[in-house]
Amino acid sequence: MSVDVISLGIQWDRLISIADEIINTLVRSSFSTNVRESYDLSCVVFDSRGRSIAQGAYSVPSFTGTAPATLAAMLAKFPAASLQPGDVVMTNDPWIGTGHLFDINVMQPVFRNGRIVGYTMSITHLPDIGGGGYSASAGEIYEEGLRLPICMLAHAGRLNEPLLELIRTNVRVPEQTLGDLLANHACTTVGGRMLNEFLDEYGLDTIDDLADAILEQSETAIRDQIGLLPPGVYRNSIEIEGQDGPLTLACEVTIHNREVHADFTGTSAAIKSAINVPLCYTRAMTCYAIKCLTTPRIPNNQGSVQPITVTAPPGCLLNALSPSPTGGRHIVGHFVVPLIFGALADIVPERVQADSGMLNLINLQGRTRDGRGVSSIFFASGGFGALDGLDGAPTTPSPSNMTGSSIEIWENLTGMFIESKALLADSGGPGEFRGGLGQRIEFINDSGSDIAIACLAGRTQFPPQGVRGGHAGGLREIRVNGQTVHPKGRYTLKPGDRLTTLEAGGGGFGNPLKRDRAMLRRDVEQGFVTAQRAVMDYGG
Repeated sequence: MSVDVISLGIQWDRLISIADEIINTLVRSSFSTNVRESYDLSCVVFDSRGRSIAQGAYSVPSFTGTAPATLAAMLAKFPAASLQPGDVVMTNDPWIGTGHLFDINVMQPVFRNGRIVGYTMSITHLPDIGGGGYSASAGEIYEEGLRLPICMLAHAGRLNEPLLELIRTNVRVPEQTLGDLLANHACTTVGGRMLNEFLDEYGLDTIDDLADAILEQSETAIRDQIGLLPPGVYRNSIEIEGQDGPLTLACEVTIHNREVHADFTGTSAAIKSAINVPLCYTRAMTCYAIKCLTTPRIPNNQGSVQPITVTAPPGCLLNALSPSPTGGRHIVGHFVVPLIFGALADIVPERVQADSGMLNLINLQGRTRDGRGVSSIFFASGGFGALDGLDGAPTTPSPSNMTGSSIEIWENLTGMFIESKALLADSGGPGEFRGGLGQRIEFINDSGSDIAIACLAGRTQFPPQGVRGGHAGGLREIRVNGQTVHPKGRYTLKPGDRLTTLEAGGGGFGNPLKRDRAMLRRDVEQGFVTAQRAVMDYGG
C-alpha cells in the first residue's frame, strides 16, 4: 500500500504525538525528580518489525540511539511469537541498554486482533539501583548495583512480584524506584492503547506500510545530505581528563557512497574507574553528531541513521567490555560529539558547533529532616557552544538535553538549600559569536544530617574549545567548603557544609575582533563580559 505525501505527513506527526503522550503519562505518574523535573528519559514507538519510527520531543539522544538495539535484544530473548497481551519486558544491562545500570528500559508489545502491530518503549534514569550508588568511583560493574538481565516485569498482565521485591530490598529509595518503574509500565500501556486508536481512526490493520514510507523518506534524506559532503577520510583526536590523568579520544570518519563510518581506533584503553563507555552509547552519540550536521530537522527514527556505522577497538574507552564500570559513561561519551564535529569542521564549517560546557551531574544520598530517604541528581549545565551566526545560550546542556530541576522543589525533596545561582561573567568563549555563559551555584546542606555527594563532571582541565578562530570558554570548578575537589570524586557534606560549582562556558565561533560592536556593548551592559575583558579579547 502506498501512502500519499499529505497523508504521510499527517500520520507521521500523529505517531510523534503518541510518543509525546507516552512521555506526558510517564512524567505525570513518575516519583523521582530525574523524570518528573529533569526529563532524563526517552519514549519510542516501533512497528511490528521492531523498527523505531517515532520518539517523543523530550527525549535524550543517547536513549533514542540505543533503543532499537535494545528492542532487538529483547526480542531475541522473548521472540514475538512467545509474547502475550500484558507482557512487559525490561532490562538495565549496560551493554544491551543505554550504557550504564542506572537506566531502565521497559518495553511492551502492542496487540491488535490477536497479533503484534508494534512496540512501545520507555527509558528512564532510576533514582537508585543499589550498590555504591550513582558515581564515577566504582572499579568494576559489580560495585555499581543490580544488573538486571532481560526479564519480564509483567506476564499476561500480572506483575512479577518476586522481581519487584528483589529490587525493593536492594535500593535506598524503594518507593521512588518502584514508582518510576511502574510509571514506565503505565506509559507504555497508554502508548499501546493510543496506537490502536490511531489504527481505528485511519482504518488500518498495521502501521508497517506507514513505517516503510517514514523510514524510506528519512533514509533518502540523510543519504542525499551525506552525498553532498566531500568524500574522504577525516581525523581528529582530543585529550580529556580521566580519573588520574589525561585520556585520548581519536576518530577517523570516512564519507563514501552516501554513507558515513566512524572508527575510534587510537582511543585510550578502558580504565578502572566508572567513566568507560559501552559501544552502544558511542554509536548513539555518533549518530546524533552526524544527524545534527546533515538532517537536524527530520524527526528521529531508524531510517534517519541507517547510513551511519561505528566501530571501536574492543576494550578501549569507547568500547568498554564487561566488567568495566560504566556509571559515569556520559562524562566521556558526551565528548564523541565534539570529537566528530572537530573531524568534519573543515568541510562543514558553517554547521559545526563550538564546544559546550556540558552537564555537571551531582548525585546526592542522605535523609531529610523528616526522615525521608534522598537519592537524587542535580543537573547543572555549562554554556552552549556558539554557532555560525548565533551566540551560545547560557547554562544550556549539550549534547544531552535534560532540564534543570526547579530549585524550590529540589530543596524541599533533598534538604539542600541553594543559596544562589548566577551567571559567570567572561566564562563564554570570545568570538564573533560568543559562547554561552556558565554559572555559579552555591549549595548548603540544610538537611540536618550528613549527605553523600558524587560528582560526575569534566571540563576542569581542558576547556571547551572555540572554532573558526573563536576562543575557549571558561573551565569548570567544584569546591567543598571553599576547597577545590576532584570532579569525579565522592564526598560527605556535614550539616551546614557548602558546595560550590562554577560551570564551564561554551566556546566561541569566529574571530572575536569581528564581533558586532553593538552586541559587544550589550554584553558589557548586561554583565556578560566585563569591560576589561572586552578590551583584552575583543579589542575594545
